Amino acid sequence: MDKLKRVLSGQDDGSADGSADGSGILERANQVSTLAWGTRMKGFLICFVLGALSSILGTCLLWIPGVGLAVFAVLYSVGNICALASTMFLIGPSRQLRTMCAKERALATAIMLVCLVLTLCAALWWKNYGLALLFCVLQFVAFTWYGLSYIPFARDAVLKLFSLCV
Repeated sequence: MDKLKRVLSGQDDGSADGSADGSGILERANQVSTLAWGTRMKGFLICFVLGALSSILGTCLLWIPGVGLAVFAVLYSVGNICALASTMFLIGPSRQLRTMCAKERALATAIMLVCLVLTLCAALWWKNYGLALLFCVLQFVAFTWYGLSYIPFARDAVLKLFSLCV
C-alpha cells in the first residue's frame, strides 16, 4: 500500500528531488499543497462522484423541451471536467498535466479539451444544439480513448475489435 501511495503521489518516479524537468509554478503548487493520503482519496471520490452525477443528471434532463440539450451539454461537460480533475487529487496537478501531455495521450487530450470547449460554445453561444450533441459524442469518444491509454494494450484491443467488426 505504501508503494501505491508513493507512486500515486509522484514520489517514486526515479528522481530524488523531483526537479528533473524544472521547477514550474505547477510543481511548486504540488509541493506546497501536499495533502494526506486520506484527504486525497476523499477529494478524488467526491470530485469523481460529482462528475458522474453531473453527467447522469444532464442525461436525465436531456428530454426537457427547449433547453434540455443545452443543459445536457453543459452538465455533461462539467461532469467530464470533474472526472478529469478528480485524478489531480491522487497524483497532483503537475504530474496530471505531464501525463495528459505524454506522447501516447497528447492527441486524445487535445481532442477531448477542444471538443469540451466547442460543446459549451455550441450549446451556450451558438445555440446550435445538433452541433452541441455531435461535440458531446466526440467528447465521449476522446475521453474514452484517453482513459484507455492508461490500461496496457487496451487501445490495441479496441482497434482489433473494431477491425474484426468491420
